[in-house]
Amino acid sequence: MQLDILTPEKKIYSGKVYGIQLPGTEGSFEVLDQHAAMIASLGKGKMKILTDKNNTTSYEINSGFIEVLNNKATVLIEGAIAL
Repeated sequence: MQLDILTPEKKIYSGKVYGIQLPGTEGSFEVLDQHAAMIASLGKGKMKILTDKNNTTSYEINSGFIEVLNNKATVLIEGAIAL
């Protein structure tokens, strides 16, 4: 799936991924390839980008939203710190 991660200042990530793990306001969840359409709010915690089944990139985030539509995920966050 295509993943774009944006902050008010810059684009953090853009590219094809296997999936993404996110800290939702009601608990952590994962979005994988071909996920159903959804919008969710994000809380403080660790966001993990699964570039493939063996490689990951992690960020600490504070809050934001994710939209998943037509195999594209867009994450809008206040800021991110690479881990």
